Amino acid sequence: MRAQVVSARIESSPVSEESRARFAEEAREERPDLALLCLLMGFEVDLEAVGGHLDEALAPALRALDRLAARVAAAVRERAPQDAAETAAVLAGVLAGSADLRGGPSVYKRLESSLLHEVLRRGRGLPITVSAVWIAVGGLAGLPVYGVGLPGHFVVGVGDPADDHVLVDPFRGGQLLSLDEAAELAAEAGFRLSPDLLRPAEPLDIVLRVLSNIRNWAAARPEHARTQLWATELSLLLPRHPAQLRLERAELLVKTGHFLEGAAEMEEYATILDAFDPDSAARVRLEAKASRHRLN
Repeated sequence: MRAQVVSARIESSPVSEESRARFAEEAREERPDLALLCLLMGFEVDLEAVGGHLDEALAPALRALDRLAARVAAAVRERAPQDAAETAAVLAGVLAGSADLRGGPSVYKRLESSLLHEVLRRGRGLPITVSAVWIAVGGLAGLPVYGVGLPGHFVVGVGDPADDHVLVDPFRGGQLLSLDEAAELAAEAGFRLSPDLLRPAEPLDIVLRVLSNIRNWAAARPEHARTQLWATELSLLLPRHPAQLRLERAELLVKTGHFLEGAAEMEEYATILDAFDPDSAARVRLEAKASRHRLN
């Protein structure tokens, strides 16, 4: 059954509505396509650039990934890597070398750094979006590349996670990471490195983390409340998401002038809270009441 699509509160278009429906459907596939889900986020902010037809709009970025994968496959045939480290070197030679795909000093300040089509165009992105390119290109080239969600700094693994594999930091030009270096990255975010942190990340977990980055970027910039809203709404289309996002969406609806809709969603969320946190439910109802009064 098709998932219910959260309605957009920004100015909508047939393309954005279609992209949300496609996003919801893809998120419920048995093997969700990470690159496609990340590319569909771009329709929330770049409608003029993507054009009027969804498949046509997706085509340039998908062709860019195909071209990178073809270059990687050609390099693999030429160099015939014998282990995970050599495979990682081939990927780095193409993606970080000739394609110059990596991070940069200003990427954390730019929304584009979280949008895959912009990362492919500019060659710069956050650790997680540069890693998403590595994962997508590796998959297209038939190479074992998977995400590793270290706290605070996303990286990739190349090889068999249960056997011969290496950790690689695409953000830093495809540098190999030792376990000690991975532990240092985790420690910088306040965590101890554990086997759980090194497990291959599921595509939907990666997508939720990308959307969380966008939400956090926008939350620090009140003028971008609509950006935070669409990132929250896309997060709610994922099969698994924090329940707290429902309240966040309601509050953002109020912030963007949709007082009655926001208040109604707060009251629905308060009903859920009644069963296990009545004090919080009461506070949410007061917030809903205040939102309704803002119409006066």
